[in-house]
Amino acid sequence: MTKVKPKVLFFDVNETLLDLTAMKKQIGQALGGKEELLPLWFTTMLHYSLVVSASGKHQSFGYIGAAALQMVAANNNITISENDARKLVTESIENLPAHPEVKDALISLRQSGYQLVAFTNSSTMGLKKQFKNAGLTDYFDDMLSVEPTGKFKPFTDTYLWGAKKMDVKPEDCMLIAAHGWDVAGALWAGWRAAFVNRPGQQAFPLAPETELFETDLKKIADILVTYK
Repeated sequence: MTKVKPKVLFFDVNETLLDLTAMKKQIGQALGGKEELLPLWFTTMLHYSLVVSASGKHQSFGYIGAAALQMVAANNNITISENDARKLVTESIENLPAHPEVKDALISLRQSGYQLVAFTNSSTMGLKKQFKNAGLTDYFDDMLSVEPTGKFKPFTDTYLWGAKKMDVKPEDCMLIAAHGWDVAGALWAGWRAAFVNRPGQQAFPLAPETELFETDLKKIADILVTYK
């Protein structure tokens, strides 16, 4: 049975579109060369982004990432100043390259008539810099940061806001992401979802099953172009 096209494809940015390898090395160096601490840093950043959102407060995602870096460093007897942590996180995340297959996948989807939207926890200004440096700006119809909601993904309000911003119903949206928490949030908000199974990433077993589950974006695009 032929699947119906989603009206809008929303793309998570970091790790889904952009390769974090260089950033991981820079963060690892700041943590005394302990690259094994990278997953802990990322999960700490996500944890405290949810703490901030749940408390009705707001901080930039980059500042939360810097604070998380200071916390992980402190637990390993490493001192990083607030300014140094913020500079490291900001500069490293703004200069990430796209994964090798991303541009071909985006071209294929655009040629098939899809509306493509970036959808990220990063700031609007940060997102624009990331896409400019990665050469992705011209591939997207719109670039959305969840900043205006005062909350971060995976809060349901962020996905509902994204759908409203693009003037479509939740069921007409599909999130494409490489994070199980992001995909779970989208599915529970009534969106469709595709999971990019990047190395080290897993879908959340307690969430609804994703419509698509592939190892890279081009494989997902090859399936989506067959939708009618």
